[in-house]
This record gives sequence, structure tokens and C-alpha cells, in this order.
Amino acid sequence: MALKRRGLWAATWLVVLTAGLAAQSGAPPAVQQPTFRVRVDLVTTDVIPRDAKGNFVSDLTKDEFEIYEDGVKQQLTSMTMSHGGRITNVLAPPPVQLTSEGLVLPARRTVNDVSGRIFVFFVDDLHLQFHNTGRVRELFKKISKSLVHEGDMFGIVATGTSAISTQMTYDKKRLDEAIERMTGSELKPEEIINGPSGGQGPTEVRFRAHVAFSTVNELLRNLEKIHDRRKALVYVSDGYDFNPFQDARLGLMDPSSPFLQNDFQRTLNADAQGQGVTLPTGTDSQSAQMRQAGEFSFADLARELGEVTRQANRSNVTMYTIDPRGLVGMPDVDQPIDPQQWNAYIRNSQDSLRVLAEETGGIAVVNSNDYDKALKRIDAETSDYYILGYYSTNPDPTHRRRKIDIRVTRKGITDVAQRKEYVLRPQMQAPGTPPVPEALPVMPESKQP
Repeated sequence: MALKRRGLWAATWLVVLTAGLAAQSGAPPAVQQPTFRVRVDLVTTDVIPRDAKGNFVSDLTKDEFEIYEDGVKQQLTSMTMSHGGRITNVLAPPPVQLTSEGLVLPARRTVNDVSGRIFVFFVDDLHLQFHNTGRVRELFKKISKSLVHEGDMFGIVATGTSAISTQMTYDKKRLDEAIERMTGSELKPEEIINGPSGGQGPTEVRFRAHVAFSTVNELLRNLEKIHDRRKALVYVSDGYDFNPFQDARLGLMDPSSPFLQNDFQRTLNADAQGQGVTLPTGTDSQSAQMRQAGEFSFADLARELGEVTRQANRSNVTMYTIDPRGLVGMPDVDQPIDPQQWNAYIRNSQDSLRVLAEETGGIAVVNSNDYDKALKRIDAETSDYYILGYYSTNPDPTHRRRKIDIRVTRKGITDVAQRKEYVLRPQMQAPGTPPVPEALPVMPESKQP
């Protein structure tokens, strides 16, 4: 579902430095040299320092923080502290400029408890099972009751049949209205197995994932324009697997198996082997090619997840992923899936949610029915924090992936929760210069093909 864009405003600080390389005049005809544009933004990052008892330390000064980017110490230019949801500007940020694009932010109003928190709820209903619609709605009722407080600003977006696109608001009634419209429309295993497949796997699976990721990326780009608040994206989805039920989908199972498989594809495989419908060995060239094509899907998924997490880190947005399936058992009785393929599908989809959360400093609530505990932790992490800002002095503008290390000099601080890196936007490069590679997010080793 495409997001509607309207006349918008948001706060942004940036400095643009332009350096032109002029061509030297001489006997040969003048050759125009490429122009390089280097953009230096205010880098903001969330920090949660805790003492030995796990309590948030709320009285640190700017002199007790040290920020290093790629090992180079940076100068702290802005510092905001939130304790119990109350915001204190310890070090005022640079002057604010207004822009006409971004999120629709309502006028700030005076409330008794100014939290200043910003939540965006992403309902990936294209990857939510229909029969779990009740569970999803109950989850959001818990979120409305225990996570969203007076003074919090939030928005809600869905990708499919729920048709939800609620712009930023303080009014919790809008959340209650959206809850009643949430409906899952995930593909059933049978639909995936018997659905069309291309050289990159199931086409509908890829399309739905692309819709979800493109929607999230647009949300994150809008949130990038806000620097002085902790921004949390609560991501509700069953997760992603670009190569689900491979053997069943490609007809490579025993024909006498009681489990679902694509009978049409199985027949084609048997005809190609020049024999009756028997168990394929998996060593013939056609089967090997199909399996190899499926293995590349893991790298494709990692690349898509990498784009989302890089944008989240650029926008200083922490992602909290929640799998509403809870503790996952066996598939429904009307979906007889091979147990090994089902377990692999569940494991891969949960791992994708772990990557989104862990790569952005959040937590993944997967394979658990204790949502109350998870929401309390999210509430605490979005209420007690520091936001530190600095202008990068990194001398190499072509080095796009930047490592961040934040240290607290006060004794007794045993844990400093922070994001570890961010990646600059791609900039114009000289003709013939190869693009700077970007590392993929780290997926669990057990799942790598």
C-alpha cells in the first residue's frame, strides 16, 4: 500500500559542504572534472547507561560522555536526557530549520506529564495470519493501555487489507479505531507451495515483502528529520522467508508422502528425468539448479533487511519487532506441512525479526506469549535515555560505514546500551569509481546456506 504524502513539516539540522574540482586550462581541450558533494549531518544516537543494579543513571553531565567515531574522538554538540518520560535539554542543539516534507506533526500541547516520546506502529498485515487477527488486536489493546501514555505522539501504518494510515497524533482514540480494522491476510502454506515461482522463488512472497520493506523505509526516512526525541518503531509481523517450503514447492518430496507438495512441479521433474513419479535423488541437474536458486534467496533477504536497518540507524530509530504468533507449535490441521520444512520456515521468519531489532538497538519479541513483560521493557527503554549529537569530523567522506563507541567516564557504570554504527547515504562518485560496498546484517550462522 502506497503511503499518501501531504504538505508536511519536521525539524532537521544539516550542513552541506560542496567542494568543486575545476579543470585546468592547457593546450589540450579542457576536460570537465567530476564534482563531489559531501553531506555532513548532525549525528544523533540514543544511549542508556545503567549501574551495577541495572538502574538508569540520570545525572550524568556532558563531560562524562566520550564519543568516538571510527576511533576518532568527537565533540558533543547536543545532549538531551529523558527520565520517566520528562525531557531535559542538557546541551541545547543547533538552531532548528523547518522543512515542508516529512511526517505530519501536530502542534505540541501542554500536558501534565510531557513525555515527548514518538512511536510509529507498523502493522504488517500481509504477513499476519488471518486466524490470528484476534491475537493481533488484543496485543494492540495491551499496547494502548500500557505503552502509549498521555503526551506520547504516535502514528499507525498497515501494508495491506487493514487499510490503516494514521498520521502522527496524540489522540489515543485514533489507535482504538485502528485496532478494530486490523485484519491479517498472510499467505497460507498451501498457497505458497502451489503458487507461481520464478527464478528467485515464490513471486508473491517476494512482492509482499517488498511492499513491507518499502513502506518501512519511507517511514524511517520521514523520522530521520526529527533529532531531539527517542524514536521507536514497533514492528508487528510474522517475519520473512524468501525460500519457504523449498522441497514441497519444487516437488522434490517422496510422491507417497502425506505432506503437502506441488504435484504439478513434481510431475514435471519426473518427466525431465525420463522415469515415473518416483523420489528425485536431488543430484540431477534440474533439481540442483532449483536448489541453488533457492539458496541465493537467503542473501537477497539479508540485503533487504540490511537496507532497512541502515536507514533505521541513519534515522536513529530503534526497532522493536513483535511476532504475534507467540509460542509457535505445529501448523493448522488443514495445512499438512512436513515438520522439518515447517520448523525451518518458523526459524527463518523469527530470525528476520531478530535481525531488524538487534541491528537497531531494540529487542525482538518472538516465540513468547509474555507480551506484558516485553511492553514494560519497551516502555522503560523509551522513557529513560540520553540523546547525544555531534557533527562528524571523519576525514574520509568515502568511508560510509561508521563505527560508534560511546564511553562513560564515571565509575560504577557497568552497562552502556547504544547503537554500534551508522551508514551514510550514497554520494555521487567519480566516473569509473566502483561503489563502496555495504556489509549485510549478521544473520545467525545456523541459517546461512
